Amino acid sequence: MKYEAFVFGDTRQIEITKEGLQIGQRKLDFADVQFIRPINHRVFIDMYGGESVEISMLGFSYDGFWEELMQRFSQRSLESLFANETPIMNCEGEYCFSNYRGRGLIILLSDAVCVVPQNCHAVRIPLCFAKKIILEGYMLSITLDTDEKYSVGRMGYDTKHFAEQCIKNCEQTKLKREQLLSKYLVMAPYSEKGLFRTAQQDEYYLAAIKNGKCAVELFTHGDSATYLYRYAQQDDMFLRHLAMAMESVGSNREIIYITDEQLAENPLFRMSVARCESVRFLRSAYVGRLIHTANHSKSLMDFIEG
Repeated sequence: MKYEAFVFGDTRQIEITKEGLQIGQRKLDFADVQFIRPINHRVFIDMYGGESVEISMLGFSYDGFWEELMQRFSQRSLESLFANETPIMNCEGEYCFSNYRGRGLIILLSDAVCVVPQNCHAVRIPLCFAKKIILEGYMLSITLDTDEKYSVGRMGYDTKHFAEQCIKNCEQTKLKREQLLSKYLVMAPYSEKGLFRTAQQDEYYLAAIKNGKCAVELFTHGDSATYLYRYAQQDDMFLRHLAMAMESVGSNREIIYITDEQLAENPLFRMSVARCESVRFLRSAYVGRLIHTANHSKSLMDFIEG
């Protein structure tokens, strides 16, 4: 649907698309949006870089405009989290994690909880890494094995059922992941293994890690590729970031190695990177790729031991 409103100093036609807003000749991509705020029947869209776009004088179209804008933005945020499964529960509630708190969509998937607010802080919480899930009053507390804590709740009558289903899904996801990982052998120089995502059964990685260097071998549908990383943090911290990043991107492995210029040309990938600290960390540590030639094993050892 097209709307007419006052924006950029004049009355203009606005169309809300899957990727963003078309305002006259200008397009606002959701990948560039930080916050969306409704104030006194006006909509303020705060962009990365500091620009704030005010949309006003929508008249009787205001409610329809706001509803469609939120629906499209939420759908795009979910897409950037690569949350492709059919939701088990889709609620509106409160969230709190890191320094962020507010209200938004709280979505339960088979292997994750997604928080989708009216800003760029959407997050996918993988249940495979949860070490504790507790319902405390009206809020469900999810603590990951990294000690990161996420709280969601105040969903009305759905809160208790959401918590029960979340705990059940967590147990099932961990069991499934353990069974899948048991199929893959780890042989020197590799010492670690992991899945891209629990739902993707034939995609996994092996990692050879030592003293601030890591070589990650990605296996997808019979193909493999080796990516190299250097970092100043402890090895175990890198492995935690690696596991979280791979769970975040799933099959979209190119996100972890494409150049900044290539990333800038892909708005959906930019949204994904903005919403996952571990993906940003992995990209910052990336130093290159090993080509699979006859000298691959020697090149791998030279990198790890050098």
